[in-house]
Amino acid sequence: MLVKSYISPKINSRNLILLGLSCILVLLGLISLSFGAFPITFTKVIQVVTGYYWGEEIVSIQDRNVLLQIRLPRIILAVLAGGALGLSGAALQGLFRNPLVEPGLIGVSSGSALFAVAYIVFGSSWTVFATLGKIGLAFFAFLGGLLNTFLVYRLSSSAGKTDISLLILAGVALNALAGALIGLAIFYADDAALRNFTFWSLGDVGGASWDKVIVLGALSVLPIGLVLGQHQALNALAIGESEAFHMGVFVQKTKIIILIGSALMVGTSVAFTGIIGFVGLVIPHLLRIIFGADHKLILPASWLAGAVLLTLADLLARTMVAPSEMPIGIIAAIIGAPFFIWLLLNIKQVRY
Repeated sequence: MLVKSYISPKINSRNLILLGLSCILVLLGLISLSFGAFPITFTKVIQVVTGYYWGEEIVSIQDRNVLLQIRLPRIILAVLAGGALGLSGAALQGLFRNPLVEPGLIGVSSGSALFAVAYIVFGSSWTVFATLGKIGLAFFAFLGGLLNTFLVYRLSSSAGKTDISLLILAGVALNALAGALIGLAIFYADDAALRNFTFWSLGDVGGASWDKVIVLGALSVLPIGLVLGQHQALNALAIGESEAFHMGVFVQKTKIIILIGSALMVGTSVAFTGIIGFVGLVIPHLLRIIFGADHKLILPASWLAGAVLLTLADLLARTMVAPSEMPIGIIAAIIGAPFFIWLLLNIKQVRY
């Protein structure tokens, strides 16, 4: 009894929520491994994942290859991308104190799309770029997202400080410019290039491989850790920048960490999966409505819930029109758009 008296109820509830989301993610991942154009029983999935074989069901080499070389990499890729989008959305909404902010606002998605279409239409045939091989498109998309975010940040910075209002306006302006340049590039594209860019822009994890998973995971660890570490600063910023400054928060440093961290997370995700909308908008709102606005819970929960949503979207994309596959971005939009409309009608209920 004495030990229990020192345990905070909030800590208990927070840990239980995160544990529950983690269990949902693991269970959904195992279920997702079973379904697809080539069905595999749940028992075989557990046997391959655990490495312990029992019973009369024989796990063939084909079963192992489908599970370990095709489905598992794409599920992990969906987890990493969904987590990055959910976490960055929660952090940016907390930083801007605006319920309608999502990662695309700071220019990551539009910058990635611009460089991706430029590579598909003009660069893939150049010898100097052809040496990049399969990572060429991902590299250029990542570079474009990072560059566009840097331009947005520079346009909104003055005298060592970042004006949030100017940042939003700069993001809108550069997103519009990127959209115009994308249209110009598409005008000169042939049918093959246009088709490639269209499928990339709709979002897809079908081309997942262990190489992509390793690169995305390695590039995501640092920014995820940096953004998760800003939960106290975001809680203080909820009452205003000047108040947070007087409470000892380095406001400008917090802005830079969240902006750069979000750009790195979303930029790498978009580079490998294409543009996937609504995850960074829907997930943080849903969690705030249910659990409140404490960023110590909201930030890690947004990562987990974003991973759950994109894993579910990938499962539906692979099974709804089997044996064909639907772009995962379409499924995410179908799930997210109705929630966004509901949010607009009930926005006053969201707590910040």
